[in-house]
Amino acid sequence: MRILIVEDEKKAAAYLSKGLKESGYRVDLAENGEEGVHLATQEAYDLVILDVMLPKLSGWEVIKALRQKQPELRVLFLTARDSLEDKVKGLELGADDYLIKPFAFSELLARVRSLLRRSSGKMTDLIQIADLKIDQVKHKAERQGQRLDLTPKEFALLVFMALHSGEVLSRTLIAEQVWDINFDSDTNVIDVAVRRLRQKVDNPFEPKLIHTIRGMGYVLEAR
Repeated sequence: MRILIVEDEKKAAAYLSKGLKESGYRVDLAENGEEGVHLATQEAYDLVILDVMLPKLSGWEVIKALRQKQPELRVLFLTARDSLEDKVKGLELGADDYLIKPFAFSELLARVRSLLRRSSGKMTDLIQIADLKIDQVKHKAERQGQRLDLTPKEFALLVFMALHSGEVLSRTLIAEQVWDINFDSDTNVIDVAVRRLRQKVDNPFEPKLIHTIRGMGYVLEAR
């Protein structure tokens, strides 16, 4: 799942970005309202986290533009504007949620997950392939009833592969979608990551679910 943060305070943006990436999301940043509108209308995002007080275009102006061009895009206002009038205005302009700074990251994450579950069915709570069960909301996975001890990045990789079960995923695509980085073609970082994931997901269990397609990439499927 891909999230755009429109926030001009660098420290706040870095904190949000770090926390959301650790929770398995891909994150892009925009430092002003104009850039936020441009990115949100040119790229495919599942959610926009939007401040109100922004350079160039205010959050009010940004959401007006987004509602004209991207009416289905989920928008969460995250702002220090804490009056009831501001909250009502934000919701009336089309925001899906409104959270006031300062905030607890756990509450923000809960609201993000709730909005994404409502987002056109793009995020289902549970993914199941053979005896592998993945709960995206609780961020846990298990096989044969045994909890898998996965790092946030391993969990994000597993979810990505599971959402594309049966599809051969190239190393380049995995790097772009899970790490949000264009790795050099000669790097083995993806191979190492998949090997570590396979040790936890496949090695103790049958049937094997993660398969190598020589010269092409990887596929997760029950055979």
